[in-house]
Amino acid sequence: FYLKDIRCNNMAVVIPDKICTASHLSEFELKQEIAIMLYQKNKITIGTASKLADMGLIEFQHLLSSRKIFIHYDVNDLKHDYKTLKEMDLL
Repeated sequence: FYLKDIRCNNMAVVIPDKICTASHLSEFELKQEIAIMLYQKNKITIGTASKLADMGLIEFQHLLSSRKIFIHYDVNDLKHDYKTLKEMDLL
């Protein structure tokens, strides 16, 4: 099957059927596992990971939560969100 890379336009990743069969994962599940792994390693954002997994953002957050994986959100993210909310007159 093919995985669409968000930043690289389209990048084909061919995974041999033997590996898919040995993993006992469906194509959808394998995409989820790859997205989770890249997200955990801070290689992609949560938004990119949810797209890679073919899931909505909230759905992907629930998947992370079900696996006890924390969402990456630090002080800089909070400051950025605070600034954005102030600029939108929401604070």
